[in-house]
Amino acid sequence: MDEWIRQTEVWVHQTDSWIRQQPPEQIYVAAAVVAVTILLLIVASCLKSSRPNTIVLSGLSGSGKTTIYYQLRDGSSHQGTVTSMEENSDTFVLHSEQERKDKVKPVHIIDVPGHARLKPKLDEVLPKAAAVVFVVDAQDFLSSMQAAAEYLYDILTKATVVKKKVPVLIFCNKTDKVTAHSKEFIKKQLEKELNKLRESRNAVSSADISDEVQLGVPGEAFNFSQCQNKVAVAEGAGLTGDVSAVEQFIREHVKA
Repeated sequence: MDEWIRQTEVWVHQTDSWIRQQPPEQIYVAAAVVAVTILLLIVASCLKSSRPNTIVLSGLSGSGKTTIYYQLRDGSSHQGTVTSMEENSDTFVLHSEQERKDKVKPVHIIDVPGHARLKPKLDEVLPKAAAVVFVVDAQDFLSSMQAAAEYLYDILTKATVVKKKVPVLIFCNKTDKVTAHSKEFIKKQLEKELNKLRESRNAVSSADISDEVQLGVPGEAFNFSQCQNKVAVAEGAGLTGDVSAVEQFIREHVKA
């Protein structure tokens, strides 16, 4: 210990002697460089910590959002769950990453109930979102298509989503069922329904529309590639644990 102290004193003395031999201007420049470097590191750290890590699970009641939530959290279907009237919200390491030895960034996931009366809750959480997963029931798609399109339209035209370019994943759930529709079919049908909605909504006076951004390119049939924020489509099945597409999407936008 004494030897370490003596060696430290020698280094300090040598450093002090070197500094005294340098021109004052050079010392000032070096001090400024160190100060700026420290400031940049602090700013970078603050920016990194302020990046949103919230993923919003949205969609109609019965689409399977809550089952997906529990698969992401603990790898179970939670006995299939039931339609929830209250949100599920928690911060956790994705179940598929819990065995990793390196440190993994937790994700804050909010499962928003799809009931129409609870839509204000969605408006409340969207500004916090790093990304949005919109869950569609691929088995019962045709009967719920119009309602799903209206729900999705509200998300894609929300000013906070468009201006921040919040990415959206349309997850076609329950594709393990024989009668389920493919993600390609669902994508095309949703685009058609959104195009109809756009035309009808545009006919409404802008005074009656709040916090809404125009969807797509005027004069052209709507497709998801026209959105200012990235919109992707994937498929899987929450009950069987096939949620890898959702996990991949999450990690694209909340870095581990």
